[in-house]
Amino acid sequence: MDALEAIGDPGLREALVLVRGARRAMSIGEVAAAQGLHRNVARRRLEQLAAAGLLVAGFERRTGRSGPGAGRPAKVYSPAPETGGVEFPERRYPELVGLLLDDVPTQRREDLGVRFGTMLAAAAGVEPGAERRTALEALCDAMGRLGFQTRLESVGHDRAELVTPTCPLRPLVVSKAQAGDVDRGVWRGLVAAALEGVEPDDVSCEAHDCLEPCASCRVVVSLGTRTETTP
Repeated sequence: MDALEAIGDPGLREALVLVRGARRAMSIGEVAAAQGLHRNVARRRLEQLAAAGLLVAGFERRTGRSGPGAGRPAKVYSPAPETGGVEFPERRYPELVGLLLDDVPTQRREDLGVRFGTMLAAAAGVEPGAERRTALEALCDAMGRLGFQTRLESVGHDRAELVTPTCPLRPLVVSKAQAGDVDRGVWRGLVAAALEGVEPDDVSCEAHDCLEPCASCRVVVSLGTRTETTP
């Protein structure tokens, strides 16, 4: 079963949406409970999604477990790092967007990204919050509702780090280097929408590991006056 076939199956698609919307990897039991399934059905669906390359299986020790198997690592599933889109027929939109970006100055590309990030925040129902950790965690939950799993790795006074295997523009960034400018703008728009009293110009973002096929993207957010990028 390939990725397109897996997404076309309603049961597999529901399980995939659930896992992509979670902050962390999900176990078979968690998926079964959330969807009202027998564990064997949940296991089969998760394994099929992993075989199709849409999920990655691993093992984690989960606290608070009791009874048989307590203390043993649980098998968990998380979204596979997404470096390309799944579509039929292949429409080659990343190549088209890349051609358009060739004629757009760097600063303009970031500005377009900010606008798109603001649109994503509105679509996800992001509400600005005053406390940074809480607000950024709420942003991660909102991104999950759109199908882009994101988690808050760390947060400080003027710096935060977000990790996502399913960054919205990652396939485009992989296809075209100039799209990295748009990607930075998207995260500036998202973060500004999540933080009360913060404007996009107060936010700087740098993304790392986007081109690594087996790694999640790390988005480093700095809060303060943004340094202008030379066109």
